[in-house]
Amino acid sequence: MSDLWRRLGEKKVLDAGLRCEIEETFGNRGKKALAALDAGKITRYLDFFVVTGRTAEYVVDEDFCTCGDFMFRNRTCWHLLAVRIAQVTGIFESADTWYQDRWKK
Repeated sequence: MSDLWRRLGEKKVLDAGLRCEIEETFGNRGKKALAALDAGKITRYLDFFVVTGRTAEYVVDEDFCTCGDFMFRNRTCWHLLAVRIAQVTGIFESADTWYQDRWKK
């Protein structure tokens, strides 16, 4: 798997071969992560990344995610995968603000 991340880091492009390998390696989580990238659902704020899911926004900070899959099942979720791919490829939206400031009114 580390070879996958190395090659992705070298290419910085999600070509068909790497997309297929991500799906084969991570299964449904990989498919969801790629779909989130394709749909522009990853945003880097000044404080951390946020991934917009079907029902909520999930905060991703390093190796932590606020989703139930991560919190209750202690497993790598598709949000973490999406952010990792986004960081390597640069495929994400940037917000020049703090995520926490969105909630101040």
